[in-house]
Amino acid sequence: ASDPRSSRRSKETSSSSSATPVSESSTTSRKRRLPTPSSPAEKPASAALIAYIDGGARGNPGTAGFGVYIQDQDGREVASLYGYLGHQTNNVAEYAALLAALRYAVAHKLPAMQIRSDSELLVRQIGGQYRVKNLALKRLHGAAIVLMRKVGRVTVDHVRREQNKDADRLANVAIDTRSEAPSGVSTGLLQPE
Repeated sequence: ASDPRSSRRSKETSSSSSATPVSESSTTSRKRRLPTPSSPAEKPASAALIAYIDGGARGNPGTAGFGVYIQDQDGREVASLYGYLGHQTNNVAEYAALLAALRYAVAHKLPAMQIRSDSELLVRQIGGQYRVKNLALKRLHGAAIVLMRKVGRVTVDHVRREQNKDADRLANVAIDTRSEAPSGVSTGLLQPE
């Protein structure tokens, strides 16, 4: 559940922004972290890939793009994703980055992913501490929750901007070049099913 004290816990627990929304009844047990169903051969969450995500809009709303930098636990680059979004708000661009990271995790059948964002709003909305009021963001938030459930074990943590430089760089590449990589990464991001 979203206990206000949980945000003061160490980043390793990441219990304040887990993949299970606050409203779901999976927290009926007194234990703070219930294990997700898994096979014995599944890698622990500590072996999860780490996705740094960022979205930006010049003008807000304005020319927008997103960047996702995915690395392994040793800091080695696994993938770099970026996409141009046209005229959007910064918050929409942040959600686009989240959705791109989650789609990557689903496509690669990852059992877990750690997501790090410098958007406090996004992190708190996904964690259930803030309500999503904007209609456009509600659709994107709902799509993110669906994808998070498909991955299984997802944590979303807030990081400071200086810890998110790679994703920020990729978002700027997307805006500057009005392009995407890999090809198709932006397709359908802002029109979730």
